[in-house]
Amino acid sequence: MTTARRSDATRAAILEAARERFAADGYERATIRAIARDAGIDPSMVMRYYGNKEGLFAAASEFDLALPALGALPSKHIGAVLVNHFLDRWERDDVLTGLLRVGVTNDAGADRMRAIFEAQLGPVTLGVCPRPEEAPERAALVASQILGMALARYVLRLPPAAEMSRDELVAWLAPTVQRYLTAETP
Repeated sequence: MTTARRSDATRAAILEAARERFAADGYERATIRAIARDAGIDPSMVMRYYGNKEGLFAAASEFDLALPALGALPSKHIGAVLVNHFLDRWERDDVLTGLLRVGVTNDAGADRMRAIFEAQLGPVTLGVCPRPEEAPERAALVASQILGMALARYVLRLPPAAEMSRDELVAWLAPTVQRYLTAETP
């Protein structure tokens, strides 16, 4: 194995271990030593590649929401498509749930969540809202619904939210998200 390939494999192992450790323990309790142990490497290697815990967290929390292109959809379906998309993401990716856990308990995690949603949800909102100058506010409202449900359903596991069927969730959330994205200003 070449040095570059070994280096790539080491970085990948570190990031995988870091994502799992941050998701399980949160930012404050996760340690470089535990992450290195999980990755099967010396802690100095984590520091070599990522500098410090903050650098490692930033790399481990890179996340593509892979948002669907909403502009080509009939506007009446935008809310349902977006809610379904986010439910898919939360249900199949523990990294996003881990990032949410860290985001509510740590400033660095909150900064990452803000950056991800601003950079990725902002442009999608801008593409479908009737007044471009309102896109940041509308994106924040959509995020409040999506993140609020994710917190209730996947982190806190509040019984009504955790037990609702996917169809029920979409039926409740989609009209609100739809309104935030496409309705005229109240």
